[in-house]
Amino acid sequence: MAGKPKRMSQVKQLLRLYKQGEGKKKIAHTLNISKNTVKSYLSKLEHLKLSVDQLLQLDDIELEAKFHAGNPAYKDDRYEHLKENLDYFINELKRTGVTRQLLWAEYIAAYPQGYSRSQFCHHLLQHRIASKPSMVLIHKPAEKLYMDFAGKKLSYTDPATGEIIPCQVFVACLPYSGYSFAVAVRSQRIEDFIHALKCCLEYIGGVPEILVPDNLKSAIIKANNYEPDVNRALEDLANHYDTIVVPARAAKPKDKAQAEDLVKLVYQRVYAKLRNHIFFSLPALNDAIIEYTKLHNQTRMQKKPYCRQERFLADEKHLLKPLPSAPYEIKYYRQLKVAQNNHIYLGCDKHYYSVPFAYTGQKVKVVYTRSLVLIYAKHKQIAAHVRNYTPGSYTTQKDHLCSTHQHYLQRSPDYYIQKAKSQDQNLYELFKRLFDQDRHPEQLYRSCDGLLSLQRKTPSDEFKRACQIAIENQVYSYKFICRLIENKMTGDYQDKPINKALPKHENIRGKDYYKQTFLKFNSYDKN
Repeated sequence: MAGKPKRMSQVKQLLRLYKQGEGKKKIAHTLNISKNTVKSYLSKLEHLKLSVDQLLQLDDIELEAKFHAGNPAYKDDRYEHLKENLDYFINELKRTGVTRQLLWAEYIAAYPQGYSRSQFCHHLLQHRIASKPSMVLIHKPAEKLYMDFAGKKLSYTDPATGEIIPCQVFVACLPYSGYSFAVAVRSQRIEDFIHALKCCLEYIGGVPEILVPDNLKSAIIKANNYEPDVNRALEDLANHYDTIVVPARAAKPKDKAQAEDLVKLVYQRVYAKLRNHIFFSLPALNDAIIEYTKLHNQTRMQKKPYCRQERFLADEKHLLKPLPSAPYEIKYYRQLKVAQNNHIYLGCDKHYYSVPFAYTGQKVKVVYTRSLVLIYAKHKQIAAHVRNYTPGSYTTQKDHLCSTHQHYLQRSPDYYIQKAKSQDQNLYELFKRLFDQDRHPEQLYRSCDGLLSLQRKTPSDEFKRACQIAIENQVYSYKFICRLIENKMTGDYQDKPINKALPKHENIRGKDYYKQTFLKFNSYDKN
């Protein structure tokens, strides 16, 4: 019965003819097989403990097991000896410098009648494959999003310098439909990883239930097969998008086999098609990547009557969670001390932000994004600022300052004039005339502060008369009014103009006198 085994349906025909009493030659002629083949199958009947009728009742697979029990090589003593040591050989291969050649040499030295090197390696490989079977994962629509970075980079050229700038390529896919996404970013840092993930969620138009990243540093601080430490920025993103993060196990690529396969497909359907293109900016490179990724999603899959995009739109997209109204911004966390000037210093921007003066000297928690700076003390938000990237500058809210500092910042001619108007009409007129002088306002603020303080300490009528005297005499000075009050000079004051007109007389030279070139003196008699 050498050669290819016969079909069991044909063997059953052979048994039926044999049961009917036909000879071997007639059976061979009827079934169009060789006489020796018929003899081989009939000779096996003598060793089987079943009758012909019982054999005919068996299924084809069971019948084949009776006639073709398997390779007898797996039943000899050599295989039994090797089988007992296969686990040892597999573990030894994991050790540094250990090869299959070395293991075979040791095996033959201990068991000279053993297998040849090729048969030894064959059984070793078979055992390794059988000991780690692959499981078929059944994915639910809109349940998971696998993500990873491709091992190879793309690049673009800086048009100003001609420098070739390499870029990392982020890839992601929904395992149920295989719907894919790819984008180039400058690095694998957390900022670029979060940006790429945001672009991916916007591209698919929704949020899956679970995010499954690889164990890259941008996503996982410390890898662990059971409780990995997820990066806080990725946790914040997951909370913002109402999803969770379940990283793949470390060194277990089969956990995200579709992401690994997607990387290979991206090499073939994106990298290969861009190999002869030159790009002069990252957006231009990404436009091309998105275009070829779209074609990949629209390509009909082998052994399936649909493409990835068709299955995604039909079965998956409507099950994704909606995107939040506000885009996510990565959050950074700091613990800083409020300086004596009730400001904190954000070192990354070299900028100062105000805090309510009551928290001066205390440590506060600072949470900042690309656009906002939020300050917390005792689990309560005490300040919020728009982020300012100007180095060495201050962002200050006036209500954070104490009353003295608020007053100092509010000083202006209009501030003092309006404040005087609410206090006293004479003081209002005095301040107006004070600021009408040809002097810088900063020189007059202290005079105004002194006059306001003097007004609070002086009886109202007395202060009004002092202001009136100063206005009529055009002496707009704090010291002048202070002396009037100290010397009691306001009590006998009458409402009379102090500057009286001179009496008329003839001893007036006039303007013509000063225009003459030569002076003319009057002649007087000596008598």
